Amino acid sequence: MKNAPWARALLVALATGILSAASAQAENKGSLSMVTGGITSQPIGHYEFCQKYVSECDIRSKLTPPPRVTEYGWQVVRDVNKEVNSTIVAMTDLEVYGKDEVWEYPKTAGDCEDFVLLKRRKLMERGFAVSDLLITVVRKPDGEGHAVLTLRTNEGDFILDNLSDDVKLWTDTNYTYLKRQASFNTGRWVSIEDGRDVLVGALK
Repeated sequence: MKNAPWARALLVALATGILSAASAQAENKGSLSMVTGGITSQPIGHYEFCQKYVSECDIRSKLTPPPRVTEYGWQVVRDVNKEVNSTIVAMTDLEVYGKDEVWEYPKTAGDCEDFVLLKRRKLMERGFAVSDLLITVVRKPDGEGHAVLTLRTNEGDFILDNLSDDVKLWTDTNYTYLKRQASFNTGRWVSIEDGRDVLVGALK
């Protein structure tokens, strides 16, 4: 991690000193960034993950505007998403571990949460801030629960998903967004106020 500061400079340009510009962009982007609510319950799988990886669940960050991701940074994001999707075999926790709700870094196989954990770690190793890489719980149109990784940017919140090699804006997915890690504390979770018109149609 000696090159982390250098890598971060290449990947992410923080909006420090241009808060007014960031605010103007936020107004123009509107719903491209999720609206989060108050503290909510932590998924049991993440709670148990935190018992094993204590240091990963006690990282506190200052609230900052979403960063600008460079062209090179976007290529890294796309590469990591495709790499993990192609190298890890999708299997249920019951198939891999013999029980449900196990959140773990996968070696060869895992379920949606495991894909998210690995992508998150790989992007952190490449210089992205932990406060911008948020484990997110959603509901698929069929009602099944699912986990994806949210990347905060000044262009909106983007989704890395083991069900797609494309990195999409959250508004371009057909999921109902329920909750995600808090950007200010990796051990806390906040609700997501998902009021998009597209979801109304998806749930009819």
